Amino acid sequence: MSPDHVTTMPSRPQPEPAALDEQALARLRELDPDGVNHLLERVVAAFLKSLDQQELVLSQGVDAPRDLNALRHVAHTLKSAAASLGATALSQRCAEIEALARSGREDGLKALLEGALDDIAAARLAMLQLVSPSR
Repeated sequence: MSPDHVTTMPSRPQPEPAALDEQALARLRELDPDGVNHLLERVVAAFLKSLDQQELVLSQGVDAPRDLNALRHVAHTLKSAAASLGATALSQRCAEIEALARSGREDGLKALLEGALDDIAAARLAMLQLVSPSR
């Protein structure tokens, strides 16, 4: 076989490539280049702590009747926080949820919410792997 066909197995499960954007993580690391303040770990911990409540609101919105105002608020908050940590897929989907909720429309909202819940699971896993002590 040619060298192009050589594959290596990672020593432990790696985050999904699209789950976290390395450029966003690099910007966070630049704020604490030596890691002495554990900024990345603290930001991830705060994000994960708030994620449980936000995830609950989104999951409640999957089925009607929906509280569009609550969905809009959570999607707006989560959009920004996810973007700052490089969870771009989650951030983009939250932007779509926010726009629909703001306009009072529900067409396609269920699929977006279900997708966001999947994005949350992927982002959570990637972040936990990112800050795990075995890394």
